[in-house]
Order: sequence, then structure tokens, then C-alpha cells
Amino acid sequence: MTSIADIRKSYERAELNEDASHGDPLKQFGQWLQEAIDSQVPEPNAMTLATVGSNLRPSTRVVLIKGYDERGIVWYTNYDSRKGQELAGNPYAALQFHWVELERVVRIEGVVEKVSDEESDAYFHSRPLDSRIGAWASPQSQVISGRGVLLANAAKYGAQFLLKPPRPSHWGGYRLKADSWQFWQGRKSRLHDRLRYTLDGQGGWLRERLAP
Repeated sequence: MTSIADIRKSYERAELNEDASHGDPLKQFGQWLQEAIDSQVPEPNAMTLATVGSNLRPSTRVVLIKGYDERGIVWYTNYDSRKGQELAGNPYAALQFHWVELERVVRIEGVVEKVSDEESDAYFHSRPLDSRIGAWASPQSQVISGRGVLLANAAKYGAQFLLKPPRPSHWGGYRLKADSWQFWQGRKSRLHDRLRYTLDGQGGWLRERLAP
């Protein structure tokens, strides 16, 4: 049996330096995300979302990015879920992308707010029908007696709404407005490249290299 302590990998695919990186972290992120998509890594749009509850215990889960621009990074979910409840009490959160095949990590921190109803409506109605029904069928994060509850709910709402389910009031989008970005590129001998961007107080970004 292989000891997990002995599992090692030498990172040698690429480098990240100040001269070749963008001064705007959003542009650097866009470049890396597109390269992940072009490289056909599994689920390049998957990101880990970390929130903190009223008990000060952090929790994480994987969600999917559905858009980004200068306003922030957007995903959609159930507002009544654990993450929704934690964001209602503490709007600060962190995101992380890990593109294993490219030996890259992006970490993003900032404050979260709900997107507009118009944005949530537009995205909801672009989803496949079964996903729209699923938003009604799943009381996310609540204890249920078995999978049959979900199937029964899906049948119930499918019969009720047919081909035109409306967006549930408990479902919609969040947007994280970043105030800190980190870009990590694996390098040989564990001397990884790690660049951090933080707001400089004048509408720009301060780019600094951190020791790995």
C-alpha cells in the first residue's frame, strides 16, 4: 500500500512572473480560465466556495462559475441552503479554482451580494427543463428521509408547471466582488510562483510576489 506521505509530483509545466502577467487580475483570470477551457481540463468552471457561519466554523463546497466581469464572479444556488444562510449572516467569502492538469490555482476573496432578480430570471430560464424543476424539487441542505422525496417533488412540480416553471423566490445568483486575488503556478523543487493582487486604495491593484 502506497503511503500518502510519499506521494509527490514535480511541477514543471509553466511559470508565472511579473513581466508576463497582467496588471489587472481580472484579465489574468480570464486568460487562465480560457486556457483551462481550451486545454479541456475536467470541469474548468468548477470552483470551491468557502463561507463562515455564525458559529465561526468555515465550510466549503463546489459550485460552478456562471459569469464574471469587472463587477465580480457569479454563481447560482438555493438561497435557503447552508451557504445561503451563512452568506446572509456574513457576506465575506472565498473562491478557489484548481486546474490540476495545468498545475495552477486561483484564490479569490471578497464580499458577496445577490445579483438582480432580472439576472437570476434570465439565467434560470436558460437552464434545461429538468434543472429548473430540480430547483423546486430540492430543499437544499435540509434533512430528507430518502431519495424518494426528491423524485416525488420533481414529479409534483413537473406536473404543476409543465414546460414553464417560474424561478423560485428561494433560488438565484450571488456575485463576489473581489478585493484580493492570488495566482499560483507550480514550479520545480517546490519553488512555486505565487502572485497576489490587492486593491491599492486608488482604484488600481498592487501586485506582489509571495513566497510559496
